[in-house]
Amino acid sequence: MADHGNEGIFLFKKILVANRGEIAIRIMRAARELGVRTVAVYSDADQGALHVRYADEAFPIGPAPSTLSYLHIPNIINAAVQTGAEAIHPGYGFLSENHHFAAVCKTWGLVFIGPPADAIEKMGTKALARQVMKEAGVPVVPGTEGTISDVSEALAVAETIGYPILVKASYGGGGRGIRIVEDPDKLAEALESASREAKSAFGQGDVYLEKYLSNPRHIEIQVLADQLGHVVTLGERESSLQRRRQKVLEEAPSTAVTAELRQKMSEASRRAAEAVHYASAGTIEFLLDASGHFYFMEMNTRIQVEHTVSEFVTGIDIVKEQIRVAAGLPLSMSQAEIQMNGWSIECRINAEDPDQSFRPSPGRVEVWREPGGPGVRLDSGANPGYEVQPFYDSLLAKLITWGRTRDEAIARMKRALSEFEVEGVKTTIDMHKQLMDDEDFISGAIHINFLGERFPGA
Repeated sequence: MADHGNEGIFLFKKILVANRGEIAIRIMRAARELGVRTVAVYSDADQGALHVRYADEAFPIGPAPSTLSYLHIPNIINAAVQTGAEAIHPGYGFLSENHHFAAVCKTWGLVFIGPPADAIEKMGTKALARQVMKEAGVPVVPGTEGTISDVSEALAVAETIGYPILVKASYGGGGRGIRIVEDPDKLAEALESASREAKSAFGQGDVYLEKYLSNPRHIEIQVLADQLGHVVTLGERESSLQRRRQKVLEEAPSTAVTAELRQKMSEASRRAAEAVHYASAGTIEFLLDASGHFYFMEMNTRIQVEHTVSEFVTGIDIVKEQIRVAAGLPLSMSQAEIQMNGWSIECRINAEDPDQSFRPSPGRVEVWREPGGPGVRLDSGANPGYEVQPFYDSLLAKLITWGRTRDEAIARMKRALSEFEVEGVKTTIDMHKQLMDDEDFISGAIHINFLGERFPGA
């Protein structure tokens, strides 16, 4: 590895991007600006994908199913070794929050572009993360101190904290392994089904209990930390618009967060990152109730899908900072230099059919006309002729707008959505158009159950 004497010379000459689609291209763009070469990996189904053509070189990693390719650690490591990559960026999803993968990278002399393996493990185990946060003075939702061993214990705890409660998987995320329980008669069944789903999705069936908050907001704080102990926050994102606990639309800042509340949430987030000796980009996620009280929910130890809105309002390239930090360099900014400017909104455009309960819509994209103009950004791995695969997530693109005010960001999003043309597969573009005209959304009166009320199939 070459030494570095200034910010233009990096320890990495080549990195491998262990992902696909829009996030793979996003990472490669950051690397290209830094003068770092990139290696794409691809399954048999993705041989002709855009991220494969964008990279400096590409390496096959197996059949279409993700368990045999993008989740297959030996194949990923082999690709890095064979191509001479010095570091691996996992993106989001797949292996991004797999502490074992981060440790294996280190064993092979590869830099994992993300936080230390022990930080991933601590924050990825939700019951343990709750305890760590309590010890760091971060507010947490009332619930169990650890995992639940049997039904009798669960009944006793639920009686103490009061119904309704949430049964939550201790490992994983994405809304898997979560059940809402409103009375004792349903608790045993919820424990069993949540544990079964969690074991199937994450390989671990442990669950814990948490008080269920009615119609809170989902607010998250973007954190950046380096290996020298510097931690900064980039303000908040509003992520309340979800369906089946999967985010659909995000914005920064939030209409519910005052300057005083932002300061409190940011300070709590810094304590959270420091408590696990965090280094890289990460997100502290909170639930915010109607009274202005916020509670730690979880930490995502990776780049978020919605990092784009934080980039728009701060002007900071979060992926570049990840690469710099992994190379041992300090953050390129101090907290005092970070200012939030204007408003940004991101709409996730999925290949799904809203008329069929948002069923995935695989197939060939016949027409693809992208929006553009002032204040518009599109992150995507799709193009005309792109094959939407049934094996992977249905995200087609992220459409992001920026405005000096929220009204301008909404107006630009409406205009951009009207310009966006996709044929050959069903998409969620029309749903987002409806949201931009919704009076409650326009006024900012939203919560985590908002989409379910507007779109019953969601």
